[in-house]
Amino acid sequence: MSVVDWIVMSVTMVAIIGYGIWRTKGSENIEEFLLGGNEAKWWTIGLSVMATQASAITFLSTPGLAYQTGLEFLQFYLMLPLALIIICITFIPLYYRLKVYTAYEFLEKRFDVKTRTLTSSLFLIQRGLAAGITIYAPAIIISSVMGWNLNITTIFIGIIAIAYTVSGGTKAVHVTHKLQMITIFIGLIIIFILLMNYLPDEYSFKEMMYIASASDKLEIIDWSWDIKDRYNIYSTLAALFLFLSYFGTDQSQVQRYISGQSVQHSRLGLIFNALFKVPLQFFILLLGLLVFIFYQFNQAPIHFNETLIEKVENSNYSQELEPINREYNANFKQRKETSALLIAQIRENNPAKTNTSTVLNSIIEQEKNIRVRAKEVIAKVDTKAEVNDKDYVFINFILNYLPKGLVGLLLAAIFFAAMSSTASELNALASTSTVDIHKRLLNKDATEQHYLNASKGWTLFWGLFAILFASVGTLFESLIEFVNIIGSLFYGTILGIFLVAFYFKHVKGNAVFIAAIITEIIVIIIFWLDIVSYLWLNLIGALGVIFLALILNLFFNNKSELKH
Repeated sequence: MSVVDWIVMSVTMVAIIGYGIWRTKGSENIEEFLLGGNEAKWWTIGLSVMATQASAITFLSTPGLAYQTGLEFLQFYLMLPLALIIICITFIPLYYRLKVYTAYEFLEKRFDVKTRTLTSSLFLIQRGLAAGITIYAPAIIISSVMGWNLNITTIFIGIIAIAYTVSGGTKAVHVTHKLQMITIFIGLIIIFILLMNYLPDEYSFKEMMYIASASDKLEIIDWSWDIKDRYNIYSTLAALFLFLSYFGTDQSQVQRYISGQSVQHSRLGLIFNALFKVPLQFFILLLGLLVFIFYQFNQAPIHFNETLIEKVENSNYSQELEPINREYNANFKQRKETSALLIAQIRENNPAKTNTSTVLNSIIEQEKNIRVRAKEVIAKVDTKAEVNDKDYVFINFILNYLPKGLVGLLLAAIFFAAMSSTASELNALASTSTVDIHKRLLNKDATEQHYLNASKGWTLFWGLFAILFASVGTLFESLIEFVNIIGSLFYGTILGIFLVAFYFKHVKGNAVFIAAIITEIIVIIIFWLDIVSYLWLNLIGALGVIFLALILNLFFNNKSELKH
């Protein structure tokens, strides 16, 4: 990275983070620290909700997912607008009416303290782990491509997020989120413009889409039924329950909108996300698709984490890689020529275009097999290496093809995305730990200053926990999928508890408490046995709690009647 990039990245990061700390330092009480004094307007809420979800994982991993599998991941988000509308109607008015600091306070009023504690504990476990992944994900990629020490990169991202979250609480998160999202939007638009300019001038955008179509990358909806397939139209319906739980019961999101000026501002903030989140995800996936097309005419590295390739070339296994490289070079030449032939035949409406499209798809499949063999050689050199390189596709393109200065801006945007999500998570973890655990179970009658200090202490604790988990972490999945898998292990059960609370007024605390424990065990067993794809766990968890709670409530009622 050039000196100019270092300067741009450093100045951008220091300016925005410094501004956030300066604007929001010195919270005077716990309400101001956790809810920001309920000053947030709808556009602040909207950007903050989006920034919380759109972590560095989104901007690093999603384009790589599109590069490999196309637009099918967009299916995952199709139920998000419906989920947000339901939350606007059901969840938001209730939270405001009860004037809660956390979503879980409501559960004690509806059920009992043990149900509140169980639910908040499930949240703390999954969100604490997710915070570690949110730090670790960009750290492992950035440290690899930049040649930085992984642990130092992890600590650097974590400490900055802790610093301004402890300093200003929710208000600091909101202020920095706005500026961070603006920086990220600018960066994405710049990359889109550059990608369009980098594509061959002799071909139209529509013609280049035919190349993507030849490898089945333009298919968004998959109608095939497979309970273990992660993304099809049926698992998309199950994703509705994930979004209901994430936006409606996950404190990292709930805290963003219950800090708004009013119910109307909170609703408008979520409606903003309902309108723009799916287009944003499509745009990010489109960037990955454009990178794929770009590499049909410009040779991509055989492995996008080029640091690992350098290790192989400097090892005793370099001779094993040479014939694979020669085959890869020949494959690229063949791909480029066949792509050009396909476009020419499409222009002429030549009937042979169908056969050429099939041939191109076959050549692209051959390229995938060549890459797999290269990964096998890498694994021989370094058994601990992360050979799955889909998360390196976008950052590799940024480093190799963006002009000086823009690389620094984009890396700053990636750091911001990492820190914005981490800050939201730490803020939510601190709120839940203070209000649902510390204030309720450890020290019920302390002063406001005590609880304010406790909130900052819990922020520090969870920040260090996340850094520690990130420092010993290992990724086996695409980053964006990994985070959703962790959430799906808990979200269904948490949502089920809330749905019982909202819609089954006759069900008591003991029934839902036991139902939640049994359901969570069942969900973990189903995941461990790999019976269904992870999105179905959200549906199973939610319906499992409702079904078991209704049965157990009948049992407890009958038992009570027998006693009388």
